[in-house]
Amino acid sequence: MKQPLVSIIILTYAKGLGHVKKCLTSLEKITYKNYEVILVDNCSTDNTVEYVKKHFPKVKLLLNKENLGFCGGNNVALKKAKGKYLLFHNYDTTVDRKFLEPLVDRLEQDNKIGAVQPKMRQLVEKDKLDACASFLTPTGFLYHFGYAQEQSLKKYNNPMEIYTVKGACFLARRDLIDTIGLFDEDFFAYFEETDFCHRVWLHGYKVFYEPKSEMYHLGGGDTKNDHPISLQFISYRNRIVSYIKNLEMKNLLLIMPMHLALCLAVVVAYLFLRRPQSSVAILRAIGWNISHLPETLKKRTAIQKLRKVSEDTYWTKIIRNPSLDYYHHFLRNPRGKFNYT
Repeated sequence: MKQPLVSIIILTYAKGLGHVKKCLTSLEKITYKNYEVILVDNCSTDNTVEYVKKHFPKVKLLLNKENLGFCGGNNVALKKAKGKYLLFHNYDTTVDRKFLEPLVDRLEQDNKIGAVQPKMRQLVEKDKLDACASFLTPTGFLYHFGYAQEQSLKKYNNPMEIYTVKGACFLARRDLIDTIGLFDEDFFAYFEETDFCHRVWLHGYKVFYEPKSEMYHLGGGDTKNDHPISLQFISYRNRIVSYIKNLEMKNLLLIMPMHLALCLAVVVAYLFLRRPQSSVAILRAIGWNISHLPETLKKRTAIQKLRKVSEDTYWTKIIRNPSLDYYHHFLRNPRGKFNYT
């Protein structure tokens, strides 16, 4: 049986040539044969484009005249991608030779899976997980199951339904993307993959974790040169926007008050930690959402028209309840990811 075409979309930004070399070299060695690579250059500041033209001539290059962010940059590639499936893939990664087959097989075997994520191991500490499964919590913050844990443990090697993929690497159906859209370009970066996955769920599809597929992710490749205060503002802003857009009203009224209360608790925690700029960033994110609420509600109206199923049908699959210890650790380290099982 002929393999379906997969379009591998990679976004480059800033000075990423060293990572791009390793990433493309790794992809050249995969055993899956029917694929194309599209590299979108978001105004890189080194000779990435020239190097790729010379050493990877089969790679299709798309050159943006300005930095469109993770969202806009990936959306540009949709116009050129020909694959039945689209693999969104960060450049600060390497992959196992057989990492693509399990992802494709999962989508081929179940036509109600809209997106699937591989097991992501840390590029430096390869025995540690970078991403396994992410779930929603009643607080509105995500639970990153397995983050920084030993990757060989059985509980991290079971395929499962999850709330959201991690944007560093996931495979999705092109026809579904054409229906529900890809990334909200107003997000620019951060939480865009979760926003997308929520639309996958409400349209009657599932999001999946496939541990038979393995790859390695450094993390921070696109943002290590960005100001952390700006990133805090964007991430808090986008998370609130996404919930207003996607959640059914009863769950929005359940989660948003708790989320905003916990955001304010983090503001206070940062003040005690003598990091007032971080407190201001979170308050700005809340203020932005208040002033832009009419625009967000228009998006909500459009997205809710895409809804095929009630959240009651998938709520227990996407949500996890944190232990009390979660809040203790969160207030001690507001920027951290926490693993609680």
